[in-house]
Amino acid sequence: MSKRGYFGVGVEGISKPMNLGTICRTAHAFGAAFTFTVNAQHKKRAIKASDTSGAMNHVPFYEFSDAGELTLPKGCQLVAVELTEDAVDLPSFRHPRNAAYILGPENGVISPELLAKCDHVIKIPMSFCVNVGIAASIVMYDRLICLGKHAPRPVMAGGPVEGIPEHFRGGSYYIDGVKHWRKPEKSK
Repeated sequence: MSKRGYFGVGVEGISKPMNLGTICRTAHAFGAAFTFTVNAQHKKRAIKASDTSGAMNHVPFYEFSDAGELTLPKGCQLVAVELTEDAVDLPSFRHPRNAAYILGPENGVISPELLAKCDHVIKIPMSFCVNVGIAASIVMYDRLICLGKHAPRPVMAGGPVEGIPEHFRGGSYYIDGVKHWRKPEKSK
């Protein structure tokens, strides 16, 4: 998992506690910094049936009554997951370092008020809509793949043949106006 940045996951107008429990549990598993709802219609007790990790005891959970009440940390970009004409396909989207992903209700769309607050709108390219919990999981997994540190994928089918490259403090520096590049130290 990426050690830089953070993310949160929320849903607007959710009514099925099993779906919310699934989103919270999956967010906990993927290392979310927080979860939230906007205009939700659920009972917290019912969420526990699908939130078997007890995510609400480990990950902050916020409830907002409407889009106007939604507040996010400074520098956090709001990303809607919604089927709109101008939405970016998820495989082509660069995830912000600090993001909050918002999904719509089970049988509806994100409200225009909330959509207007979003910095980005993305969609999962597929033939038809999937369950909101599954959609949230796909977005979180894509974030992990894009921002996490993993061994490169091999050219042929199968697992990686190379390990994760070691990090080195590198980059450029200037001496008397001339740009120099740091070289990685050799392993001992």
